Amino acid sequence: MRTTPSHTPGPEDPAGGVPARPARLIRNEAATEIPVHLLFRDAPTPVPVPLGPAVVGRRQGTGEQPRPRRPVAARHRPVPRVDPDLVERPARVLPGAAGVLAGACGAAGCLATSWWAGLVPPSAAQSLGLPGHAGAGLGPAQWAAYAGAGALALFGLGGLARGRTGRAWVLGLFGRYRGTVRRSGLLWVNPLLLRRRVDVRLRHWRSEPMAGADASGVALRVVVLVVWRVRDTARATLGVEDHEAYLRACVEAALVRVPVETPGGAGGSAGAAGDALTRLVTADAGPVGLEVYSVQPLRVEYAPEVASAMHRRRIAALDAQYRASVLTSVVDSVEDTVTRLTTRGLVELDDRERKALVKDLTVAFCAGRGEQGP
Repeated sequence: MRTTPSHTPGPEDPAGGVPARPARLIRNEAATEIPVHLLFRDAPTPVPVPLGPAVVGRRQGTGEQPRPRRPVAARHRPVPRVDPDLVERPARVLPGAAGVLAGACGAAGCLATSWWAGLVPPSAAQSLGLPGHAGAGLGPAQWAAYAGAGALALFGLGGLARGRTGRAWVLGLFGRYRGTVRRSGLLWVNPLLLRRRVDVRLRHWRSEPMAGADASGVALRVVVLVVWRVRDTARATLGVEDHEAYLRACVEAALVRVPVETPGGAGGSAGAAGDALTRLVTADAGPVGLEVYSVQPLRVEYAPEVASAMHRRRIAALDAQYRASVLTSVVDSVEDTVTRLTTRGLVELDDRERKALVKDLTVAFCAGRGEQGP
């Protein structure tokens, strides 16, 4: 908008006098649009801010520069990480017949070396069908043959193992994972490998009372039933120190996050709590090779420190509910009685008489209910 200075003569502005202060008068009252860039032409050039999902655009006509929005971190629970190379794979084993054959060959080699050294009596050699031989005693060659045959016998017989259905062996050598044996029957496993037996059957675990809470934050004691099994023996054995203790910790953590149905609560919340517990425990136990099928609350009771107070509260709620039901029944009975009397024309009542009749009937019905008891 434009303003023009004007000189208006006043009483103090005679010829040769002091001129009065110039005044600013608005000649045009119509509002005109002022470009935004003119308001900030003396300001330094703003730094360009890239517009995107994390930037709020400026509002029209305000001259406000775009303001970057602080990125909001994604809210998620940290997932436990295990070595990605630690995955179950089958180990190399041989049938048990190979170990038996190697042990038999080693025993036969020891017997032949004894006969070669002349340590077998002639009578025993004849009974075994061996020709008589007068050996020169134990020399370096005989000792080497003994060592080889004995090592073969020990290596063959020491590697025999019996695999069972529902059980597995996790094999390791010098701290390195070498595979898992899930086969059953007589097997030969390298005796130099360290064996760890793992139960891979479907298992049920009934917990002891654990700490929990309901939707209102009241402390509870919850007993849960967990159905689970070991899916990846390598991660369950080598990924954590004790996978059973880890599963217990996962269940306790889930009970803290999920509200459980209180005693006498709504029946529909029990299934929802079980589903939520199952999802949380499955997500936590999956990375360590455990497969969880179900986590269901079996028994829910109040914690000892709040049990007495909640019991009194429950009794008071039941008493209030009973009183409300009695009052509703009395009111319905009084209304039905007065309606029938007036509808059939048995009595004609004005407002005062109706109120008196209602009062008397209410007292009578309440006294009758009190005599009958709950």
